[in-house]
Amino acid sequence: MTSTEARGPRQIWKALIWSGRGLRAGWTYEASFRLEVYLCIVLFPLGMWIGKGPLEKSLLCGSLVLVLSAELLNSAIEAVVDKVSPEFNELAGRAKDLGSAAVFLLMLNVLLCWSLILWQRW
Repeated sequence: MTSTEARGPRQIWKALIWSGRGLRAGWTYEASFRLEVYLCIVLFPLGMWIGKGPLEKSLLCGSLVLVLSAELLNSAIEAVVDKVSPEFNELAGRAKDLGSAAVFLLMLNVLLCWSLILWQRW
C-alpha cells in the first residue's frame, strides 16, 4: 500500500479539517447557505420534538441536512464554473441552473416531509 492509498487517523483528521474549511467558506460567501442554516437551527430541534419515533425524526431532520448539502454542492459548482468560464456561456449557465434546481427539489422535499407528518398531528 502506498502512502497515497493509506487511510488512517491522520488522513481522517485532514478530511475533517477540509470539511470544516468548506463549511466555513459556505457560511462566509453564500447568503443562501446562511439562511438555510438559520432555518435548520430552528427546524431541526422542532423536528426532533415533533417527530414520533426515529423514522419521523430522521425524515424531518434529515431532509434539512440534505438541503444544506445540496447548497454546498451547488456553490461548489458555481465557483468552478465562474473560475473556468467567467464570461457568459450557455453550458456554464445550464450547470448553475441545474445545481439550483437540485436545491429547489430538496426544498420541496422538506415541505413534503414536514407537511405529511404535521398533517397527521391535526
